Amino acid sequence: MIKNKVKPAPGHLLLSEPFMPDPNFKRTVIMLCEHLEDGGTVGFILNKSLNVKVCDALVDFDAVTNDLFYGGPVAKDTLHYLHRYGDIIEDSLHIADDVYWGGNFEQIGELLRDGTLDSKNIKFFLGYSGWSPGQLDDELTDNAWIVTKAKSDYIFDSANKELWKKVLKDLGGEYTQIVNYPEDPSLN
Repeated sequence: MIKNKVKPAPGHLLLSEPFMPDPNFKRTVIMLCEHLEDGGTVGFILNKSLNVKVCDALVDFDAVTNDLFYGGPVAKDTLHYLHRYGDIIEDSLHIADDVYWGGNFEQIGELLRDGTLDSKNIKFFLGYSGWSPGQLDDELTDNAWIVTKAKSDYIFDSANKELWKKVLKDLGGEYTQIVNYPEDPSLN
């Protein structure tokens, strides 16, 4: 496997190695929103739709026909969101470029209902992906993840099912070979 050159940080992506056996993270792309050396790490899986629309899962979000996403195996009863509206949504945390995490939920609902916000620029997640202090570093040492900087179009504009392959292709070089690896190495 290719050695990581980029260190994890908010605004970076984790791409699972091609043969990761954990079904929670198989061929996933995770947006890191928090990474503390003496704390933990928090992120959201960008390419695992729950095959449920936000409007079917949340009261008063009838206009939001976006897919609801599986953010990860931690606290699967919690709702999180990434968006491009940091200058409008109170208490949003800037993550990278034009990507923000969280903020005032009631305000988001109101602004979506009145048409001020475009739901294409918000992505909702159930649960999150989390690592305890040192855990992600250990997994990086074991080459379980590839780390790269995020682009907002990966989050909001890319086809979810092809995102893992798209990011690897965009990295170029030796990463483009990984795109065609079979999910089961015994099939090679």
